Amino acid sequence: MLARPAPTLALAASLGVTGCGGHAVTALPESSSPFAAHSAATPITHIVLVIQENRSFNDFFATFPGVTGTTTGKMRTGTGSKAKTEPISLKRVSLLSSDSLNHTYPAYKTAYRDGNMDAFNLIERGTGKTEGSAPYQYVDPQQIQPYWTLASQYAIADKLFQTQGSESFTAHQDLIRGDTRIGPKRSIIDIPTHFPWGCNAPPGTATSVISNGLVYERDKGPYPCFSYTTLADLLDSKKVSWKYYTPSWRNSAGAQWSAFLAVSAIFKNKDEWNAHVSTPPTNFFTDVANDALPAMSWVIPDGMDSDHPGYGSDTGPSWVADIVNAIGDSRYWNSTAIVVTWDDWGGFYDPVKPPKLDDQGGPGFRVPMIVISPYVPKNEISHTVYEFGSIVRFIEDTWQLGRLGTTDATTTSIANIFRFGHRPRRFEKIPATYSRSFFLRRPPSGVPVDDE
Repeated sequence: MLARPAPTLALAASLGVTGCGGHAVTALPESSSPFAAHSAATPITHIVLVIQENRSFNDFFATFPGVTGTTTGKMRTGTGSKAKTEPISLKRVSLLSSDSLNHTYPAYKTAYRDGNMDAFNLIERGTGKTEGSAPYQYVDPQQIQPYWTLASQYAIADKLFQTQGSESFTAHQDLIRGDTRIGPKRSIIDIPTHFPWGCNAPPGTATSVISNGLVYERDKGPYPCFSYTTLADLLDSKKVSWKYYTPSWRNSAGAQWSAFLAVSAIFKNKDEWNAHVSTPPTNFFTDVANDALPAMSWVIPDGMDSDHPGYGSDTGPSWVADIVNAIGDSRYWNSTAIVVTWDDWGGFYDPVKPPKLDDQGGPGFRVPMIVISPYVPKNEISHTVYEFGSIVRFIEDTWQLGRLGTTDATTTSIANIFRFGHRPRRFEKIPATYSRSFFLRRPPSGVPVDDE
């Protein structure tokens, strides 16, 4: 993806009126960041990046105190000279009740409507049909209480934008490298034509691409097996240990989100794959208990634990709480930063217009991000503009890995959420409906839900 200027304070302020309450964080210049590159001041030696599925920021945190959220959306009605934008009350729903909505790049473009953010109802659902009022919802906070507890006890960011207005395949690639650029003028976008999404896809599987001028070529891109550089290369070069905890691609729902399936240097190298890709994702708990946690961890959920609409499961919030509790109860607490985010918007309404658009399909809509660490103040609310490259940049700076030269080079690091000069906070257990033993004994779910 082509580089774009770093967000500014003025841009952050223009994105919407922030709510009251909480502790607002402002973007800091790179030179005055509490943890800049080449600094040895950080106590962080472990990062755990937990990636959940398909929720806009507003869908989960519409009414969270202090953030930019709303329970009233905007809907475009009528055609031609009779077209107008009208308010619509968002429906409060159960975590279990959502269908999987269209969240392709064309759907993003429709909903965005030249920055008006009022045409989510016009997204195509099928031939001759639209999503209608389905995107205009928010989840009952009682259904996702562990997320609200984590956000209240630690930090939540309400200006994190996807790298692209796209789907899960490219979003997970963005979270291991910062973009999906495959040439000076082309990036992968949306999902491949067949499962699995990677170097083991059936022959003839194609991707979609977007090029300069926002030329969208559906299913006209290359086979989904890429040779580009990722954080894995940087971590290996500095001998920093890492693991990617993920469902098995052979038999588990959620395996389609495993980013390194599409990275030839990992998938086609048996030694690399066996050393770094760990299945099932519950192996994370085992490694923490055995004092074997790597420095860098990605944690990808089984489909049932992912918050992905359509699975009919409410275990996602407990899954994340149990990951946090595992770290909090271990020797790793004082050296760890846990970042929880959601890979894409899932087709759900969000009121905040993304920053200035680039020519590779981004940035996309807001998704939640919660940051948990003993060096994060209680009830911290960051209104800084971030993208997935901001997380990549934080990982790079923690171990002085250098830059991949993607959106990591043009975004603000999430480091300004932390207060590394402060005494580490004592951990308090996060209540969860489902315990760690539940996840350890439950067999993995089977057939993936189509991400389109």
